[in-house]
Amino acid sequence: MSINKRIPEVPLLKFIRHSLEILKNPLPFHNTNFKEQGDVFRLKIGFNNSVVFCRDAAFAVYVLQKNQKNYKKSKIQTIDLVKYVGEGLLTSEGEKWKKQRKMMQPAFHKKQLENLLSGMQDTIVSEFKNIETNKVIDVFPILNDLAFQTVVKSLFTKAAKAKDMERLQFVTEANQRMLVKELRQPYLAWWFKISGTLDKYVELSKEARTILKGIVEQRKAPGKRYDDLLDMLLETKYDDGKGMSEEQLIDEILIIFTAGHETTSNALTFTFQLLAKHPEWQDKIHEEWLKLGGDDTDLMSRVSTSKVCQQVLEESMRLYPPAYFIDRVNIEADQFNDMDFEPGCNLLFSVYEIHRHPKLWKQPSVFMPERFAEGSRPFSSQYFPFGAGPRKCIGNNFAMFEMIIAVTELISKFKIHAEFDDIDITPLITLKPKNAFLRFEERV
Repeated sequence: MSINKRIPEVPLLKFIRHSLEILKNPLPFHNTNFKEQGDVFRLKIGFNNSVVFCRDAAFAVYVLQKNQKNYKKSKIQTIDLVKYVGEGLLTSEGEKWKKQRKMMQPAFHKKQLENLLSGMQDTIVSEFKNIETNKVIDVFPILNDLAFQTVVKSLFTKAAKAKDMERLQFVTEANQRMLVKELRQPYLAWWFKISGTLDKYVELSKEARTILKGIVEQRKAPGKRYDDLLDMLLETKYDDGKGMSEEQLIDEILIIFTAGHETTSNALTFTFQLLAKHPEWQDKIHEEWLKLGGDDTDLMSRVSTSKVCQQVLEESMRLYPPAYFIDRVNIEADQFNDMDFEPGCNLLFSVYEIHRHPKLWKQPSVFMPERFAEGSRPFSSQYFPFGAGPRKCIGNNFAMFEMIIAVTELISKFKIHAEFDDIDITPLITLKPKNAFLRFEERV
């Protein structure tokens, strides 16, 4: 008969003592605790509050797939994030989530996305014209605009005004920064509320919704059709034959903006930084691009057969997963590996730590795209760049198609040189790059 293990506990005093460094970057603090406590530990963040941090890949698979019905998302997404983006696919739970997932899934099928590839390429090529050669530049703002504009054009084609989209981009990024403050400084919740700080950001969200409502109402006018994502979402139906309400549609669009452009711009920036440090992989991508036919390649064929490029992207997202943590709460008491978890236990899976776990990966800190020569399937039990299980990111194909086009387009035109020492990060809601200084040389 096995004896149940006690979950190691990191005391509240240690959390408070390191609060300033946690606010800036919590990853070193968590890494130290994993090394000292093991792959699962409990962090006290208040007198009656705690979070269980995990880097056990098998436990992640158990929670996200094998016993996923006993787990729901935490209040971070179902309450805290909802006040900024509404209750859409990312933030809803239970029957509402199932209904929305079933309804929206066809819009993100590969065959549907094929219609968007040409628009993606046009946007990407246009944004790359902003790159100045033989000059040191921070590439993140360019790639952030690229990813945002790709989502805008894929959703709205040419129906959105540039001024409105600039404002929408500002709102989504400002609200993310505020949410980070809420999560990392829970002891200031009272101040955020009574000072009116929260109200200020909620008002920004209302402004974003007003912008989107105008676009949706304009699109509903007779004769307006663009075969973009908005058309697909307007035409999707529930089992009873009814479409989404306008409020629900706006919730979903806000979430696509928030989750869609942020993660992609981060992943692309890290990828180009890694390629700058490993120019031999730039050459391999360029050779593959030429072998596949260069600019004459059919776009769907390019995104499906650029295997070297895909290896590089997979390895980049292993080292720097944009969605670097996954949160869950168990509904009923559960047990895993002789550890007991009381109902309502807040679990936080560190994708960043799982992707670098020394027991799961050969040379875990080394950039080795060749490890994905057979694709990511052999690592499905320990590799979660888009999550796992029924709630795996619905936009994973959209993101991969966009990134493959972006990487192959850029490498076909430029050689990239690193103008930084080490890759630095800023962990917010997503894992963001910092000081991504590169120099581009025109490829002859």
